[in-house]
Amino acid sequence: MLTAGEREAITSAEHREVRLKPGEILMAEGGLSDTLFVVHYGWLHSSAKLSTGGRQILRFHYAGDLIGTSSIAWSVASATLTAVSDSTVMELPKVELGRIFRQQPRLAGLLYAIAAAENVAMSDRLTSIGRKGATERLTTLLLDILARLRVTAGGVIDSYDLPLTQSDIGDALGLTKVHVNRTIRALERDGVIERNGRRLRLIDPDSLMRQTGFVDRYGEIETAWLPAAP
Repeated sequence: MLTAGEREAITSAEHREVRLKPGEILMAEGGLSDTLFVVHYGWLHSSAKLSTGGRQILRFHYAGDLIGTSSIAWSVASATLTAVSDSTVMELPKVELGRIFRQQPRLAGLLYAIAAAENVAMSDRLTSIGRKGATERLTTLLLDILARLRVTAGGVIDSYDLPLTQSDIGDALGLTKVHVNRTIRALERDGVIERNGRRLRLIDPDSLMRQTGFVDRYGEIETAWLPAAP
């Protein structure tokens, strides 16, 4: 999807490498937000603090993602970025992103399109949380992760390593850990998923998509409208 020149533009804009352990915070909500990050390895999530002292996980991030974009309009972070697994990210200062936008208009448009697709995917999940039961919420999340990882893998996969804790899943779906555990066991018992350690396999993703009404927002992003690369 990216040209060689666009890849070089991103690489040259990357600054300091940051390595994180699970649970380490990369950027805190309300803290300074003068840089974005490119995920090179691992999983992270964005979360917002609740008045109860809890958190709402808004989005999960994977290798290849440009993260911190939700805070780009402000000088302070609108969400907390936390490592889910061992992760490596590269800093990409906002001023460098401005340079990319000036010099690489096609890349700027593509980043905008990807951000729009991610926002719609998040809206889909929030609709699921508000209108569906625990089983559909969880299957929708698992399908969303699968769809996103298929882009990175460059093809069809039906399984992936899931580093999320039951607390992570619960905070993303508005469920208790007990409810998450019970729902996972039910999906396993009913032959919807298989688990082997952290490896999770969706038995029939296409059937699950039809049952839940899941729409893959990542698989085909329209690019015909983008300007030509320089």
